[in-house]
This record gives sequence, structure tokens and C-alpha cells, in this order.
Amino acid sequence: MPQWLEIAIRSFSIIIGLFIITKLLGKKQLSKLSFFEYIVGITIGDIAGTLSMDPDLHIKNGVTSILIWSLFPLVTSRIAIKSKRFRDFIDGNATIFVRDGKILEKNLRKEKYTIDEFLEQIRKKNIFSVDDIEFSALESNGDLSVMLKKEKQPATYGDLYPNVPNVKEPKTVIMDGEILDEPLGQIGMNRRWLEAELEKRNLQLHDVFLAQVDSYGEMKLDLINDSLEKPQNKEKQLTFITLEKCVTDFGLLAITSLSNNSRILYQTTSENIEVIKNRLRPLLKD
Repeated sequence: MPQWLEIAIRSFSIIIGLFIITKLLGKKQLSKLSFFEYIVGITIGDIAGTLSMDPDLHIKNGVTSILIWSLFPLVTSRIAIKSKRFRDFIDGNATIFVRDGKILEKNLRKEKYTIDEFLEQIRKKNIFSVDDIEFSALESNGDLSVMLKKEKQPATYGDLYPNVPNVKEPKTVIMDGEILDEPLGQIGMNRRWLEAELEKRNLQLHDVFLAQVDSYGEMKLDLINDSLEKPQNKEKQLTFITLEKCVTDFGLLAITSLSNNSRILYQTTSENIEVIKNRLRPLLKD
């Protein structure tokens, strides 16, 4: 067998093997590596690269070595799930740097963190005064977590409006011009509804690259042909115009009515519709 062909077969086989091992280890190892997992990853990569390029090495020995190295993080992760003590030993605990607005100098020295490094890290989070911090900790993966004091935290929608309705993530119902039935069913819709929505916008399925439906049932589109303007759904605009017309019509009836009771009823109705119109404005005028 030619040497280049042997190297190609070795490399392809090792790539498939590493892919299977990565799937077994799970997504956590891809996002946040502990110190031990970092060492294992480097070692496995080194073994795999050497094994694929050096024909003098026996592939059985290399695969055995890779499997042994891969087995350790797989076993330790399973044990760590069941044992808090073992998890603390392997991953470590977070180290608190600031508690109740006070810097814990001993913990900074313990983690070999200078105050300059700490100030640099909080500046990266757009915090320029230590006095703004209520709590801060160095996590086991090396990230710095910071909680601002209540008066320094930005106001959220929930702070202003306590009774906030649940807003769910948008569901992708068309991708690459193909209908996705599962997310469509999750929002309680079907293909006929989707086709009707496209027909309102004078579109065909093959015109749409991506379509998502939000919590309010509004469909947002991205077209395959970027030179075309996105067609707007006129229903919401028409609804808003109708509400404005109702306000005007009832206001006119209140002015022209000869009966005092009718005048009061018309005026009250006009004011109530005005309130409803203003509440719906953010949804109908986007």
C-alpha cells in the first residue's frame, strides 16, 4: 500500500474516532473545560496527530492510548454528577472576591490575583467603580462573575411592569425554503395556516429562506432574493386605523347627539377605545 494512502486512511479513521469520542463526552466539554479536561484534550490531539502521520506506530497501540485518555473525563464526569465532594475536588469551588461590597484581599492573594488584574476584569464588564459591586466571585473555570448593587443595576421591563406576560422564543417554521412541521405544531398551527400567511404577502414557499413566528403569532421573514423588499402584513395596520376611526366616529356622535345620556355613552366609549388603541400601539405599529 502506498504510504500516502496509508496516512489518508489513518487520518480519516482517527477523525471518525475523535468525533465519536467527542459526542460521548458531551457538549459541556466543548464549552467549558476544567484544567484536567484541558490537559486531556491536548494529549489526545497530540496522540491523534502523531498516530496519523507516523506509519511506524502501531495503530492499535495509539487507539488504546486515546481510549484510555478519553475514558478518564468520561468516568470523572459521571462520578461528579453523583458526588458533590468529588466534584469539588476535580473542578474546585468559586472563590469570592467581593462580599457585601467589601474586597476580600486574602482571597485575591490565594488565587494570585493582583488588584490591577481584578480592576481590569471588571472594566471589561463596563464596571469602573468597585463601590458599585455587591458581590463578585472567580468561578472554577476562571470566569469572573459580578453582581452590582441594587441601585446600580439597570432597570428591567419587569421592574417597571410587575405583571409581565410570558414571552416564548420564536419558532422557526421555514428554513432553507422547507417547512418544519414540528415547531409549527408546537405553536398550534399547520401548513394551511402557513400557506395562507404566505399568500397574504404574495409569496411562494420557494421565495422564503427563513421564517419565524413570535409569541404573538406574527411571522417574520427573510427572503432568498435579498433585492426584494419584505412584504408587510397589512392586517395590523388596518386594525390600528379601524380603532382610530372608531375613536373619531364615537367622538363625533358625542358632539352631535341631542340626548345627554347618549352623549355620555358615546364619549365614554370613545375614551375607552382610545385607551385600548394606545395599549395596542406597540403591537400594531411595529
